[in-house]
Amino acid sequence: MPPAASSVTPRRILSLARPEARRLSAGVFFLFIGSGLSLLFPQAIRLIIDEALGARDQALIDRATLWMTVIFAVTAVANALRYYFFTSAGENVVQALRERLFSHLVSQEVAFFDNSKTGELVTRLGADTAVLQQSVSGNIAMALRSGAQVLGGVALLFYTSPTLTLLMLTVVPPVVVVAMVYGRRMRLTSRRVNDEHAASNAVAEEIFVGIRTVRSFAAERHEGGRYSVALAKALALARRRTQLSAIFIGGSTFGGFIAGSLVLWYGSRLMLRGDLSIGSLTSFLVYTTLVSMSVSGLTDLWADFMRASGSAERVFDLLDRKPGMPISGGERIDPLQGHVEFQSVRFAYPTRLDAPVLRDLNLAIQPGEVVAIVGPSGAGKSTIAGLLARMYDPQGGSLLLDGRDLRTVDPEWLRQQIGVVAQEPMLFSGSIFDNIRYGRLDATEAEVEAAARAANAHDFVCRFPDGYRTSVGERGVQLSGGQKQRVAIARAILKDPRLLVLDEATSALDAESEHLVKDALERLMRGRTTLIIAHRLSTVLGADRVLVLEGGQVVQSGSHASLMEQEGLYRRLVERQFAAA
Repeated sequence: MPPAASSVTPRRILSLARPEARRLSAGVFFLFIGSGLSLLFPQAIRLIIDEALGARDQALIDRATLWMTVIFAVTAVANALRYYFFTSAGENVVQALRERLFSHLVSQEVAFFDNSKTGELVTRLGADTAVLQQSVSGNIAMALRSGAQVLGGVALLFYTSPTLTLLMLTVVPPVVVVAMVYGRRMRLTSRRVNDEHAASNAVAEEIFVGIRTVRSFAAERHEGGRYSVALAKALALARRRTQLSAIFIGGSTFGGFIAGSLVLWYGSRLMLRGDLSIGSLTSFLVYTTLVSMSVSGLTDLWADFMRASGSAERVFDLLDRKPGMPISGGERIDPLQGHVEFQSVRFAYPTRLDAPVLRDLNLAIQPGEVVAIVGPSGAGKSTIAGLLARMYDPQGGSLLLDGRDLRTVDPEWLRQQIGVVAQEPMLFSGSIFDNIRYGRLDATEAEVEAAARAANAHDFVCRFPDGYRTSVGERGVQLSGGQKQRVAIARAILKDPRLLVLDEATSALDAESEHLVKDALERLMRGRTTLIIAHRLSTVLGADRVLVLEGGQVVQSGSHASLMEQEGLYRRLVERQFAAA
């Protein structure tokens, strides 16, 4: 049974700072210098009042004032250096944490992203880690500073007047008890606030990604209302958190004032009896103020730390998650022939386990063979492509590559052998050159251009003023559908895969673009085991074999001509397409 989050999180937050131990040690050194010197100030006041003013010694007053000035100057320098070392350490820690979290996220299986909202993941990567930076750089430093001042101040209070010190400390136990109760509530409330903010970010991201659809339906006001509802949930919880903080801070401040009032009342009585000098009472009151401010600062920091704990739990939840599928590791097939076989494969998507997509699927693709898969929507065509690239593992049966079970093959190596050209290819924000070279990151400019020529992309690229350095925009929005497809084909050509998956790669193109893309695809398919997922008859005609899928099973197999001679699903699909045309 894992330890409670409330006990694990503080240790783990502090563990993040371990790589920055040298910077933090330097910060702690200057922190104690500044805190120690600040504790000398009340003693200087006592000396001036009791000794210098009492003796009317101007020289003593001058010396005391000079020493106070020196103390202030050294304290200022120490505080500046303390701030520098702690803040720079915090920035380094949060950068390392973000890199570690990002690497961990991208190593998760695809099913994890099916169940997660992108906006929530981005919030954990950005906002939640930023809260941890404040904990490491600011809160730890201030906690140490306030703690040192409390301990040093209390020691000097005892030195000045043990009786008054014990009287002042009577308010501490109630404050500690209240702080513990408050801290637990604050941590839970803060986590709920962060969850709701992440949910609202997910809504905003979805709207931004689909802004063209929003605009085409004139749904801006509707989406604005949807985002406002998401924000309102976060606001209600944030107000509850603010109320908790206000009550706690007000109560701790009141406790500090009560302690000061008790000290002033009893100290005045001691002074009137002659048991305490005016200077000692004054320095005691200054120490009391200093300790009260430090305790108040610690209570504020405790509130901040509990808020940070809510963010930390969300970050650590992700870091502790084990990927359901390894990102690398396993055997590599050399040489790879490209023989693919599905043996009684059963599969349902993790988000819909009660809705099987493939039911005891059996099929085989020979090396270098071009096989087209057709069937009605939802038959499982694209699912086959996802299983082949091992985006998912089947729940039953086996998927073999050259006779080896795909589960034993190195996933990273496998995906390097597979080229995918989708109906709506994903282009990254950057240049055309960067997107083509994504197929092989060490490719030269000449190799990128050769791939673009083979994909019928070179001519349209050269018509842009910036050529291959032209920005494609987010998700390639600055290119037409046909241009994006040809960039994606050039990327696949540069990758030079042994296996090729064409997922309805020409179904959304106009006639001219389809001709150029088909010509490029024919070059790409030569000598490669190719799986074509298609709706259009023109795409199927060039295949060596056609597999017809229905209900997650292969119901027909053969050439286009042989299937047209049969009374079956394939013939009905083709006739329906002609009738629609």
